[in-house]
Amino acid sequence: MLPSPALPRSTRWFIVAVAALQGLALYATGKYAAALGGSGLPIALYALLLAVPGAMLLSVQRLRDPRFWQHAVGLSLIIAVLGAWAAWSATGAPQLETDTVLAPFAVSLAIAWFVALPYLQCRIEHGRWCAPYPALFEHGWQNALTLALTGVFVTICWGVLGLCAMLFKLIGINVFAELFSQPGFAWPVSGLMAGLGLLVGRTQQKPVQIARQVLFAIFKGLLPLLALVAVLFVLSLPFTGLEALWRTRAATLILMCVIALLVLFVNAVFQDGSGEPPYPRALRRVVDAALLSLPIYAGLGLYALGLRIVQYGWTGDRFWALLASVLLAAYACGYAWAALRPRRGWLHGIARVNVIVSLIALALAVAANSLLLDPHRLSVGDQLARLRDGRATVVDFDLKHLRFYSGRRGYQALLALRREPKFAAPAARDALAEAIATESPWYSPADRREQAPRTAANALRRIARAPGIDPVEPVWLQAVLERKLSAPDCLREDARCVLMAPDLDRDGVREYLLCEIEEYGSTCTLYALDGGRWGVAARSFIGTRERGTEALEAAMRAGKVEAVPPRWPELRFGDGKPFSLNEDTSPQRSEPIDQAALQRLREVPRR
Repeated sequence: MLPSPALPRSTRWFIVAVAALQGLALYATGKYAAALGGSGLPIALYALLLAVPGAMLLSVQRLRDPRFWQHAVGLSLIIAVLGAWAAWSATGAPQLETDTVLAPFAVSLAIAWFVALPYLQCRIEHGRWCAPYPALFEHGWQNALTLALTGVFVTICWGVLGLCAMLFKLIGINVFAELFSQPGFAWPVSGLMAGLGLLVGRTQQKPVQIARQVLFAIFKGLLPLLALVAVLFVLSLPFTGLEALWRTRAATLILMCVIALLVLFVNAVFQDGSGEPPYPRALRRVVDAALLSLPIYAGLGLYALGLRIVQYGWTGDRFWALLASVLLAAYACGYAWAALRPRRGWLHGIARVNVIVSLIALALAVAANSLLLDPHRLSVGDQLARLRDGRATVVDFDLKHLRFYSGRRGYQALLALRREPKFAAPAARDALAEAIATESPWYSPADRREQAPRTAANALRRIARAPGIDPVEPVWLQAVLERKLSAPDCLREDARCVLMAPDLDRDGVREYLLCEIEEYGSTCTLYALDGGRWGVAARSFIGTRERGTEALEAAMRAGKVEAVPPRWPELRFGDGKPFSLNEDTSPQRSEPIDQAALQRLREVPRR
């Protein structure tokens, strides 16, 4: 482990102060995000506030170093451009599912940030971009463990504050619990804790070194096992075929996870390449064989993903899946090449492969989050091309995907379909108009048209009533219509509701039992008077496995409902609340008892 220079006191204060200000700025951005409307500015601000201060806190050595401030300015410009592009793509249309744009942006940006950070740190330390691989390796693992230590530190700090709040709450002092739950307190304090955690990770090298040694020891012990499994899987393929693999519908994900794990474990074992080979020759050959099999994993994964793309076309998810698969395939081929060139030492070529693929990953991350390689531009264009050349029909075309899951470009393409000749037919035109007017992927204008006005007349017309109910008590009906009492949505056109009025508790006053009949059963809600007011007394679901839906509905419409007393009464110990015994239907039984024992049980005196 390379020694790190001691941080000056001014740098330490800078780390803590910037982290606290970062938390405060994140809180302010979240608080005023609604006031900014749909401009997308909060998205770009979040990206800037998370990426730039984080890189500064992990890389700062001396505050007077001009390279440090050059990096801060340059990184701010890049993140601002990428964040603005993500904000533009995720906004500009009503009720977009922004996660489909922002989640890949956040993940890819975090990976690119983590990959680029060692290069920035090495330039500060060595004064040049082309830093030696041992320094890049050292900074990469140091950053990972420092961030992990920071997360643990923040968690422990909040645990202590939570315990403090609970202690004072025991004696009736709630001020601390209320204070700690306020966002205006939580965000800046979390930033302060994170700054202190980063400072611990950067100054206390020995604990971090011990943690890394333990982690590398685990990886070293598991690598031969993982390599053996990888080799055995490839050797099994000629005998099992690929059909079972394709049936999983997750072949690409599983195969690429194997590549990622082998790359991670090999890097932890190889480290910077300066040590002696870690295993006996036989185990090294097993690892070599696993690395030589990685191109097979990459080829199968890319082939499976290619089949999905050819069959269903491009989407944003498939674009990102292909991007990740291509990078892992580059690692797979590079590591196989390193395993074939043992002249300068075992796996000596891995260092060069890691540097080349990391730079490719940075370039692809920037291109994919900009106009250069916009995934939604490519996917929307491909879906429209499939429609126009006949590979997709109007009936099967996924309008909802364009409306909600393809960002701004998808919504713009959906509007442009109004001029598409294939949507000139009345049915297609109506479906397109409905998709444009839809406010949620789970709720459409058709749902709104099927909902009758919430009036007493409509409710009485839609709800079937058992004999002897009329007239329905108006106060109860109005409470249900105004949603003051929870009830099934019986005003839908396809709803099947039945209302009964049995006296279930035999107090001389009828209750209301409203049941909605569905395919797999009925959901019933019981309403009872309590102090002259209607309230929900109980709910239950009645399955129809043993009895069909039609028979159940017929019995309800005829009012054939009765109260059946339970076999086992409620119990109460002392002055406590009564509780019910749930009957156990499991087949647990003892051996039969004899008649004498049965007689003794019958003769037990009742109290």
